Amino acid sequence: MEKVLEKNHKKVNQNHTEERNEGLPFNTKYFDAININRSAIERRVGTLTGRRSVKKEFQAAWLLKAISMIDLTTLAGDDTRGNVLRLCEKAKHPVREDILQKLGMQDANLTTGAVCVYHNLIPYSKEALKGTNIPIAAVSTGFPAGKISLEEKITEIKKSVAAGAKEIDIVISRDLVLESKWKELYEEIKLCRQACGDAHMKTILATGEIPTYTKVAKASWVAMMAGSDFIKTSTGKESVNATLAVSLVMIRCIREYYELTGVKVGYKPAGGIQKAKQALDYLILIKEELGNEWLNPDLFRFGASSLLGDIERQLEHYVTGRYSANFRHPMA
Repeated sequence: MEKVLEKNHKKVNQNHTEERNEGLPFNTKYFDAININRSAIERRVGTLTGRRSVKKEFQAAWLLKAISMIDLTTLAGDDTRGNVLRLCEKAKHPVREDILQKLGMQDANLTTGAVCVYHNLIPYSKEALKGTNIPIAAVSTGFPAGKISLEEKITEIKKSVAAGAKEIDIVISRDLVLESKWKELYEEIKLCRQACGDAHMKTILATGEIPTYTKVAKASWVAMMAGSDFIKTSTGKESVNATLAVSLVMIRCIREYYELTGVKVGYKPAGGIQKAKQALDYLILIKEELGNEWLNPDLFRFGASSLLGDIERQLEHYVTGRYSANFRHPMA
C-alpha cells in the first residue's frame, strides 16, 4: 500500500509532468468513419463489475489511490468563503489521521488531486491552499450551460488564470455538436486553449445532452485535436452525467489519439460518482483500456464532492470492521 501512494504522490507533487497536448490541424479524416455500436459498448461495461472484484488490503490501496485523483468540487449556488475553506481543508487532509495511522499511511502526504470551484471563489481557495501543491481548477466559459459569447468565454478564462487557477474546466457550445459543426467547435476550443496559457484545460462535453455515442466520439476527437489536455464527461448539472458506457467511448478515443500522436490526453468523469464501488469500477476500466500509465492525477481525475466521504467510510470499515455513520465523515 505504501508503494502505491509513494508513486502516486510523486506525480501529484510535480504538478502535471505529462507533455502538453498541442493538438492537430483540423481534419475530419480522423473521425469521419466513426460509427459506435451502442449494444457492444453497453455489453462491454455490463460485464465489467461482475468480472472484476478488489478486496481487503488491495481495495484499501486502490481507494487511497482514488483519493489522490479526486477534483474535490463545490459548485453550488450558495457557496460561501466558509464552504470553500472547509473544502480546501478536506483536500489537504482527506482521511482522518486515526484511519491513516491504522493503515500505516500517516506519512504519505495524501491529498486530493485538485480543488474545483467557481471563478469568484478562487481567491479563497488560493488563501486556504497556500503552501501546498494542490492546484485550483476553475469552471469557466459560462458554466454550466456555456450560453455566452466566445469573447466572454475567453475573457472569463483569462481572468481565472490571472486569479490563480492552474486548471480550467471549460464547457463547449453543445449546439455545435448537435448540429455537427465540427470546424466551429474546433476553433472555439482552440481559442479557449490559447487563453488558458500555461493552465491545463479540461474540456467538458456534457455527454448527457449528446444523443449518440457516435457524436460523443467525434466531439472527443475534435476536443483533443484542438489541444485539450483532458476531456471530461459532464458539468454535474445535466440530468445524466458520467456513465461507464460513455467513459468507454471517450477513453477509446483517447487511446486512438495516443496511438496516432504519442500524446496522452487525460480523462475526467464527473457527476453522479458518489460511492467507493463506483470509483473502483472506473479505475478498473481505465487500467484495462488505457493501462497503468493513466492511473495517476496527471491523466485521470474524478469530478466529485460526496465520493470522498464514502471512500473514507469504506477505509474506516477496513481498519475497524464496522461501518460508521455518514455524519462522521465531513464530505459524505
